[in-house]
Amino acid sequence: MTTPAAVSPADTNAHANQFALLGQRRFAPFFWTQFAGAANDNLFKFAFTVMVTYQLQLSWMPPAMAGLVIGALFILPFLLFSATAGQLTDKYDKTKMIRFVKNLEIAIMVVAAWGFFRADAVLLLACVFLMGLHSTLFGPVKFAYLPQVLDARELTGGNGMVEMGTFVAILLGQVAGGLLVAMPAVGHTAVAVACLLLALIGRGVAQGIPPAPATDPDLAINWNPFSETWRNLKLAHGNIVVFRSLLGISWMWFFGAVFLSQFPSFAKEVLHGNEQVASLLLVVFSVGIGIGSLLCETLSRRQVEIGLVPLGAIGMSVFAIDLYFASRALPPAAVMGLGEFVRQAAHWRVMADLGLLSLFAGLYSVPMYALIQLRSQPTHRARIIAANNILNALFMIASSVIAGALLGAGFTIPQIFLFTGIANAVVAFYIFMLVPEYLLRFVSWVLSHFVYRFRVQGEQHIPTEGAAVLVCNHVSFIDAVLLMAASPRPIRFIMDHRIFRVPVLGWLFKLAKAIPIAPQKEDPAAYERAFAEAVKVLREGDLLAIFPEGAITRDGALQPFKGGVMKILEAARAEGIAPPVIPMALTNLWGSYFSRVEEREGRNVAMVRPFRRGFFSRVGLNVGSALLPTDVQPELLQQRVGGLLAAE
Repeated sequence: MTTPAAVSPADTNAHANQFALLGQRRFAPFFWTQFAGAANDNLFKFAFTVMVTYQLQLSWMPPAMAGLVIGALFILPFLLFSATAGQLTDKYDKTKMIRFVKNLEIAIMVVAAWGFFRADAVLLLACVFLMGLHSTLFGPVKFAYLPQVLDARELTGGNGMVEMGTFVAILLGQVAGGLLVAMPAVGHTAVAVACLLLALIGRGVAQGIPPAPATDPDLAINWNPFSETWRNLKLAHGNIVVFRSLLGISWMWFFGAVFLSQFPSFAKEVLHGNEQVASLLLVVFSVGIGIGSLLCETLSRRQVEIGLVPLGAIGMSVFAIDLYFASRALPPAAVMGLGEFVRQAAHWRVMADLGLLSLFAGLYSVPMYALIQLRSQPTHRARIIAANNILNALFMIASSVIAGALLGAGFTIPQIFLFTGIANAVVAFYIFMLVPEYLLRFVSWVLSHFVYRFRVQGEQHIPTEGAAVLVCNHVSFIDAVLLMAASPRPIRFIMDHRIFRVPVLGWLFKLAKAIPIAPQKEDPAAYERAFAEAVKVLREGDLLAIFPEGAITRDGALQPFKGGVMKILEAARAEGIAPPVIPMALTNLWGSYFSRVEEREGRNVAMVRPFRRGFFSRVGLNVGSALLPTDVQPELLQQRVGGLLAAE
């Protein structure tokens, strides 16, 4: 991970939470720059949509088509120019790119101001396309900048703040656009002034963003958008976890676009509310996304916790389906204003479903964005983000086409919400089977938050990149699951082959691609195969975990360490690999349901008394500083792990 140029290493992780980032130069100017840009996009688009719908009489663009045409024009540049934008962001300093984009925004808003003064719809449509181009250029910079100035443990919080800020800016921009354009006599002038003022404010704040050097300055730009788009998609596909995460995020935009596009009709035809009710739905949706985005850092213990993604997907489906049941049986009524609407109890269930649906969408999307940023190669990270923007645009277009087809086929709006909720469950299950890391992290997250109160000390010693060997005591059948919960990265485990026979746990460890090992005397081939696979893990720069005691303790005491770790390090050294060795100690886990604390027929066994210590019993993981592989001996490792146990 590149050390942020504007922040000394001593400053890293110094802030208490994500809100403290707003007091730091590496983040605050960037945050307010993107906030102003998102607000301006939406103020301009919504004001223009209202103007065409209610104030202008255009024979060539009926009011019912205005929103569709403006939305399509805004999205078109994402399809055409995202690939070029990704290249430019990788090749040039990101701060210079941001300032160039903000200069472009000022120029566009000068033209748009003239369009508002003249009520010239053609000129304003051209500005819609240009503002789409502005957002296309800013998109890769927005998400490639963050991992360059934040460390891995800040990415979730930083992305949460940006997502929250984006949706708040969208909300404020649309509200302001609607209010300003409706002002008698001076509405168009007010919109023109507001758009130009926001562009100038954004450019002024951008001046405070610190330098963010180019990650691939020697890149040769391919100006052909079609061939480069295909190349970007192939580049993203090179890392299958990243590519499938891009598809997961694009599905979230499909899901969200279905709801956002139907709000006006849903408010009028189903809820029997006026324009203020439609605005209320937008407010509830935006606030829900913002809260969900901000919750990610708290729920993830300030690491990239993709275990929240399945939780988000479950919530999205549950509340989308319940929204169908909450709204399908509402009785016919006269058009209601905001006050009358909120006085009816049935409508509170609708708003609760909508708010919780969007909250879980925030939990779903933020960890995915952080994972893509963390796992993408810095040299072409912006091009991966560009590929994401291309896929997002395609999925949003598909959502409009499918929703339109369903309406044409006679589906009601609540039925479309039901269809979308069920489809989300199917798509999410498919993604989690393709990328089981999401499901595994979800299981470890649930276990470490609801079965145990899991506290990690010294987590900064777990490397955020590069190969390493993690060495831990072996107390229970779920030791590996707890280590997964503590690490921001996937871990490959070497585990006794017999544990794979345990129901459920064995299936989970197979999903985690744990490496089975048998005693050399019992199965020499399996023994050698395990060590060869372990060295391959290190060669590929991943984390490898081993329990050197060889078996789960039967009395709670630390058992003598065997020499397997030495064999791994020697084989790695023969290939020129020198991974650090990280000692760890699981504490207070002995005596829990998954430990061999029960005595049955003269043997110590586990998993015979459910809820043996109830829920939320406190357990911990103490992580020690790394040892050089040349310094490692089994006795020394045992002493280090024993010392971490004593720190309990």
